[in-house]
Amino acid sequence: MMLSPDQPDADLPWGQSDTESVLHDIKIGCVSDEPMDGEGKMRTLAPQGLSREEKRRRRRATAKYRSAHATRERIRVEAFNVAFAELRKLLPTLPPDKKLSKIEILRLAICYISYLNHVLDV
Repeated sequence: MMLSPDQPDADLPWGQSDTESVLHDIKIGCVSDEPMDGEGKMRTLAPQGLSREEKRRRRRATAKYRSAHATRERIRVEAFNVAFAELRKLLPTLPPDKKLSKIEILRLAICYISYLNHVLDV
């Protein structure tokens, strides 16, 4: 059954549009017919047989995980940019305030290190 983007999925169970996730929810939501501890409560089955990769995907799908990951990535990128800025300050260029790309900074650093090695060898 194909749904258009503006067609509601009210005829699907639990408002889900993905058949695989509906089947997955059905498997997880299964209950045993045997009462637990004689109290008449039904025992729910834990999701068994999930692979390590599936568990990782589920954990990563939470908003809390995504937010923490975005924060870690932002800190990593900022540290990366600070390191490039510090390296850039050590390299001689004309004019000294010329904007260089990261690859230009790396190439200039390689050339400058080679030059310094040559100066030490002479």
